[in-house]
Amino acid sequence: MKREERYEIILRHFRKEMPNVTTELNFGSEFQLLVAVMLSAQCTDKRVNMVTPELFRHYPTAEAMAEAEEGEIFELVKSVSYPNSKAKHLAEMARQIMTQFGGEVPQTLEELTTLPGVGRKTANVMLSVAFGKGAMPVDTHVFRVSHRIGLVNENDNTPYKVEKRLGKYIAQEELGLAHHWILLHGRYICTARKPHCEQCPISEACKSYKELTP
Repeated sequence: MKREERYEIILRHFRKEMPNVTTELNFGSEFQLLVAVMLSAQCTDKRVNMVTPELFRHYPTAEAMAEAEEGEIFELVKSVSYPNSKAKHLAEMARQIMTQFGGEVPQTLEELTTLPGVGRKTANVMLSVAFGKGAMPVDTHVFRVSHRIGLVNENDNTPYKVEKRLGKYIAQEELGLAHHWILLHGRYICTARKPHCEQCPISEACKSYKELTP
């Protein structure tokens, strides 16, 4: 199967079955989304959603969080992965938003990635979800699924290379949706250790289907 055909089958399925999809993180503002995405690194959205209500009650804005001590933030996020570094980054990020961006979350990749704790993936999530721009965040699910089902080449061995490869085949205005389609497929169907191939609705287009099923 040619790659273009594989993309067409897969994207057509998701357009029909999941036309409106977005992040599973709970948030009430652009700043709160940024906080939630930073907390979600190597942590489940479910766990983050258990932590953020109380965190946002104390620090709903960049202005409020910028006044907080790292230890105070730590006490509210200590049940997520790497709470020490995340608390530090959250405090520093909020202060930088106040001092350099007038209390508003910046809206470009270049500016977002100057914030402490914000890498390319987190910045792309913000561009896509918060600001409606065409961006493809590549997390572990997107990276794994893209390789497994054959959307990218074997030598696309970094998140950046996967992002660029996907961007060649997916229209810019659909990149944000496609990110969630691939991510959720990886989270619930095409799981890392034991993919549920018998439940997969796109198995006909999957490069690895025959290898993974008896």
